[in-house]
Amino acid sequence: MANSESTQTIHIIDDDADVRDSLQWLLESVGLQVRCYETALAFLQRFQPGAGGCVVMDVRMPELSGINAQKKFPEYGIDLPVIMISAHGSIDMAVTALTDGALTFIEKPFDDQVLIDHVQNALERDRQHRRKLQALAVHRQRYEGLTKRERQVFEEVVNGLSNQEVADKLGINRKTVEGHRANMMSKMAADSLAELVQIAISLRQQDAVLHA
Repeated sequence: MANSESTQTIHIIDDDADVRDSLQWLLESVGLQVRCYETALAFLQRFQPGAGGCVVMDVRMPELSGINAQKKFPEYGIDLPVIMISAHGSIDMAVTALTDGALTFIEKPFDDQVLIDHVQNALERDRQHRRKLQALAVHRQRYEGLTKRERQVFEEVVNGLSNQEVADKLGINRKTVEGHRANMMSKMAADSLAELVQIAISLRQQDAVLHA
């Protein structure tokens, strides 16, 4: 990971200086690291992909609204949880923000503890997400380390074929399949077929996203 969990940052994006200052003071008072931006464009231009944390962003801002900025996040490699805030919220606006991926939508004025709780929840979501990405990277590296035959056995085994069925399909004997399967399971650090299947699902999901 580019940033460790201990360096998560809350990115506050609001065109109102008073709001930025008060939110920064509040979140720093509970030991959190904060960076402030006057516009969403400034955030997009300065954000370092791979950094951990979350975004607290006003919905209505000049140049680029919070909702439109959120739609641009994938282009900039931003995958942080988003908390939308607004003094002029509406049901339609909230639905749009949440549909586009925001974690939650809070109307101003809000209770300080409510915001802190939402931010802590967002940071935990971010930590969980990054742990999954790290685990997936390890699985991908292990899979790439398999031989061509071991990958073939991997694919057939996770598709539910028995050793004999794999042998028949690949045109090799069962003992050879058993050997490749044992090596493959060891290299993938999988203790059971169920664990191997879960690994395969996560790798296939990642491939589907990359090729979408």
